[in-house]
Amino acid sequence: MQLQQLTWQDYRLWSGAGWNTVSGELQVLPQVHSPQLKNDRNILVWLPPDYHTTEQRYPVIYMHDGQNLFDRATGFAGNEWCVDETMLALSEEGIKAIIVGLPNTSERMQEYNPFPDVWNGHGDLYLNFITDTVKPLVDDAFRTQPAREHTGIMGSSMGGLISLYGFFARPDTFGFAGVMSPSLWVGSGAIYDAVRERPYVDGKIYLDDGSREPSARKMKAALQRHGYKPGHNLLYVSEENGEHNEAAWARRLPNALRFLLA
Repeated sequence: MQLQQLTWQDYRLWSGAGWNTVSGELQVLPQVHSPQLKNDRNILVWLPPDYHTTEQRYPVIYMHDGQNLFDRATGFAGNEWCVDETMLALSEEGIKAIIVGLPNTSERMQEYNPFPDVWNGHGDLYLNFITDTVKPLVDDAFRTQPAREHTGIMGSSMGGLISLYGFFARPDTFGFAGVMSPSLWVGSGAIYDAVRERPYVDGKIYLDDGSREPSARKMKAALQRHGYKPGHNLLYVSEENGEHNEAAWARRLPNALRFLLA
């Protein structure tokens, strides 16, 4: 398909959006259609600072709630994850990746929920949208490392839930997962059975929570029983006084990415 690419500056003119805190190069693939979900959304693609001066190929992380990742003007309650600033800083350490942000839709609770019998969840369709529609577009348009070991999925809250589920449900595509403050309570903890019933998947999992939100320690134990080893392919972090918000996820993001991209 013919793919339109806009820089974020062009996108501001094209759409009237008020983006104003983006650092580095952010491109927009406008109104990408999902045949799986029967809807359209912009896809945001942040490029490493040396993208245009080298022939290097880069790992890719697909991140949910894309409108909250790069810009306070579009972030929830005027807050953002500071993914762009974090990646610029990490690039000085030699840690580089393309970040693909997928903004949520009005059906966020359904798209990030993998359990059809709970609130009409259609998380599998959302994952198919990422793996079968968005990823081929991104791999075709940008210099990616398309293999699963260089492809990650990451999000928080309900985005953390679908990231953990997606790591096990689509091991053909994802080789690592960032699971921040996951909504493990959905469906009375249905994710625990979903993880236990699926085979071990080779790759890395970053898992966290804040001490002022529901703990993910039980999931850490479940993942250890499944064969994941802390400090090797599993990192669990509980932030003292951490709350359930973008500021907390922004604080924990640098070390999460260091672990996942090392």
